[in-house]
Amino acid sequence: KSEVVIGHIRQANVGRVCLSNTHPFVREMWGRNWCFAHNGQLGAFSGEATFYRPVGDTDSEAAFCDLLNRIRAAFPEPVEVEQLLPVLVEACAGYRSKGVFNCLLSDGDWLFCFCSTKLVHITRRAPFGPARLKDVDLIVDFHTQTTPNDVVTVIATEALTENETWRRYEPGQWGLWRHGECVSQGQS
Repeated sequence: KSEVVIGHIRQANVGRVCLSNTHPFVREMWGRNWCFAHNGQLGAFSGEATFYRPVGDTDSEAAFCDLLNRIRAAFPEPVEVEQLLPVLVEACAGYRSKGVFNCLLSDGDWLFCFCSTKLVHITRRAPFGPARLKDVDLIVDFHTQTTPNDVVTVIATEALTENETWRRYEPGQWGLWRHGECVSQGQS
């Protein structure tokens, strides 16, 4: 089991199809691995490559590196994620002005999400039940995969199941998650 998992299915609209362009992207900052995935297109975005630089040639990785560079410039030493929120939200709103920017960002302890156009989420708690996937004839029984103390939140571009109620983010809305619970949210 993991506290935070980020997965991504890439359509490869920008950049070559190769390992260096594969999401999620990971970089170390403050002794922790930061993980990032982006859905959307930022066109010819490159960002300012100071400390963090893209390895591949996607707009997504360029935005991730730019975001980390902004954080590092604002906070040379580690701070709590709540102090980072203004920088994260301002940067994401700026990326959104350049195109579509739905993103997930985590340091393994918390997960930040930002909705540019479409993002949904669902939080599951005990008693866990079955969920029927939308795109394949498969039912997942979460009761067999969880404990009564688990809180499981899934954030995706589109709802993944058809027998559950997913909540839709509005454009410009963001959320900060920890241990499956939303601890802060807002609108840019």
